[in-house]
Formats: sequence, C-alpha cells, structure tokens
Amino acid sequence: MTATTETAPPEPEPGAESAETPGSFEQTARALHSPVVDWFDANARDLPWRRPEAGAWGVMVSEFMLQQTPVNRVLPVYEQWLSRWPRPADLAAEPPGEAVRAWGRLGYPRRALRLHGAAAAIAERHGGDVPHEHAQLLALPGVGEYTAAAVASFAYGQRHAVLDTNVRRVFARSVSGRQYPPNATTAAERKLARALLPEDETTAARWAAATMELGALVCTARAPSCSRCPITHLCAWQLAGAPEHVDPPRRTQTYAGTDRQVRGKLLAVLREAVTPVPQATLDRVWNDSVQRARALDGLVADGLVEPMPGGVYRLPLT
Repeated sequence: MTATTETAPPEPEPGAESAETPGSFEQTARALHSPVVDWFDANARDLPWRRPEAGAWGVMVSEFMLQQTPVNRVLPVYEQWLSRWPRPADLAAEPPGEAVRAWGRLGYPRRALRLHGAAAAIAERHGGDVPHEHAQLLALPGVGEYTAAAVASFAYGQRHAVLDTNVRRVFARSVSGRQYPPNATTAAERKLARALLPEDETTAARWAAATMELGALVCTARAPSCSRCPITHLCAWQLAGAPEHVDPPRRTQTYAGTDRQVRGKLLAVLREAVTPVPQATLDRVWNDSVQRARALDGLVADGLVEPMPGGVYRLPLT
C-alpha cells in the first residue's frame, strides 16, 4: 500500500541508473553503508543476545521472543530462559508445556511451542548445535525466512537480507522516499534489501544489525529523530520534504475484551498450576461463557492446552 500522492521521484530499480539522481544505485547504497555501520558501532545497545557468549542459540531465542514484543519485556524472560535451558537439547528434554509456562506474559504463546519444536529438531538432526546453513535453519519447524536470515546473520556473520519492521521503515524512508513501508513485506522490498547489502560478508552482517537498530532507536514510526540520524542528508524522504503518508490509517490492534485477552487469562491459570485444572476453575476466569469456551477451544486446537478425562486441563506434555 503506497501513498496516493508522492512528491519524491520514482524509485529506481536496484542497480539501474536514475535520470533524476546522479550516479548508480550501487553508489547510493555504498554511501549509506559506512555512516550507518559507524553509527551502530558507537550507539548499539548492550543487549545480552549481542554478546559473544550468547551464541547461536541465544540469538535464536531472542529472535523468537522479540517478534511483536518490545525489548524491555523480553529481557527478563530471555535471561531466565537461557539460565534454565542454555542449549537446545535442554529445552527439547522438557515437555512443550514447560516452554509455554516459562513464556509467561510475552504474548503469542504459540511462539513458545515453535521454539520448543525447533529445539527438538536441532537436538535430533544437528547434534544439539544450531545449524550454520541458511537452508538448514529454514527447514527447522517454526523458523521462517526472517528468523533464518537473522540467525545466520547475527550469530554466524553471514550475508543475508534481514527484514523486520524497523529495517523496512528505514529503507522506505531513506531509499524509497516514503514515510512508511507497505503493511506486508513485498517482493520489491526483498529485492531492494538484497541490493542494498554490502558485498563483504562481515560488513553485511553489521549492516543488518545496524539498520535494525537505527529503526528501533532513531528512525522510529511515530517520532523519528531525524536530527540524530547519520544518513538524514541522504534520506530520500527528508530530501522530498518528509511527505505525510496519506493512505488510510493503519488499524490498531485492540486487546481488552478480545479472545486474545481471554486466552491469556486462561493460560495464566494453567501456567501457575502444578496439577491439572478443573473446568470449574477456568469458568471463573471470564463471565461470557460462549467467548470463554471459544477461547479454550482455540487453545486446545493450537496445542497450547491438553484436555484430560474428568473435565480437567493442563499444559501439553507431548
């Protein structure tokens, strides 16, 4: 979804000459690399998954947890998780319900089951070590294109386009001249991200982390700090006068009163229980019996909850 009025010149195809802009796309890309990477070297946050001791497993855990969840909520859960399960085989040896229990209130708890599934596959197929190869990472259950690229890049220093929301926003503004990227990642964005990668593998890995950090700290969605941006003088959006995004406003997700809230309340009871929970206990969680039943059925269908004989429920053991 693009703006219906555009004051910036059309975006050139990666690698093609632009009549409006002197030089090639490759020259434009190279001009962005050094200031962004240098900025990252001076301003990167000291996060535990960026430390050498985190290893590939620490990077993978962080990537699962950080999906749609801010860093400050992830940090305490991440540290507890790695303390309990420092290697994939440690997690794989536990029932999947323990992963759901330890996930706490991070939200989207199916991520916990997917991470458990990935850990089991790593223990079974790769001798307990997170694989190096992008294709092997992508073959793990619960690992998509983004996570495979992120682990390969951040853990193993490989050259991959890592496109999260922050990176997409940086590229939309600095290269495409748009305030916001499309709602969903497009083939054109992937092509642009690959074209922008530095040729050197080590630099490419730093670039991936740097653009993500720039989007998280400076090129933010609501209040970008353009005066602190190392590439504001090159930013196509700024050079075009920072045109407002005029597409229909994006829908914001609500939480209160939704099935997601009910599911969270039901899971909270089950996480805290050491024995299976009777239906009557779960019934006290939410007054609307129809919505409560729908939410519980959804948890069972997603594999997050197991029904047992006698009308009791527990977190999954298998």
